[in-house]
Amino acid sequence: MNAQKLKLKQSERRRYRVRKDIYGTPERPRLSVFRSNLHISAQLIDDLNGVTVAAATSAGKKSGLKNGANIKAATEIGKKLAEAAKAKGVTKAAFDRGPFRFHGRIAALAVAATEAGLVCTDLEAMKAKQAAALAQGEEAKGKQAEVKPKGEGKPKGEGKPKGEGKPKGDFPMKDKK
Repeated sequence: MNAQKLKLKQSERRRYRVRKDIYGTPERPRLSVFRSNLHISAQLIDDLNGVTVAAATSAGKKSGLKNGANIKAATEIGKKLAEAAKAKGVTKAAFDRGPFRFHGRIAALAVAATEAGLVCTDLEAMKAKQAAALAQGEEAKGKQAEVKPKGEGKPKGEGKPKGEGKPKGDFPMKDKK
């Protein structure tokens, strides 16, 4: 399987794994984030009624952003979405990162929305997971086995003797014609 197909498959799995537990209600809508190569957009969705409560995107002239594909744009979109949510009377949201990792533009949007007053309930859990993974990664780096230089290791003569492990004549021979 080539790298592109593998990434797509992982993305689909991640999307379904994340979405199976997140459901938007009128009191706590789902903050759904979409990231493309050129833009980022977010919307608050009430899944119970099937309604989009508020939305913000870096696409279009209304956004006022020259480049919608960077962390600065994601931060602005997070702030705009939080302001739109406040205007509609929404203070809490369930963060739905979709198939994207909680990193870079996705994390910047979530943090900006939280700082602007929209409480993302699942955000704290993700931050804790991320911190735990970082701590584990640092521990694993310290515990890595020492790599021996190429010349070291078993001397050439040691190891399994030739022919060991092969069956010895218990099998009938095929007739030769």
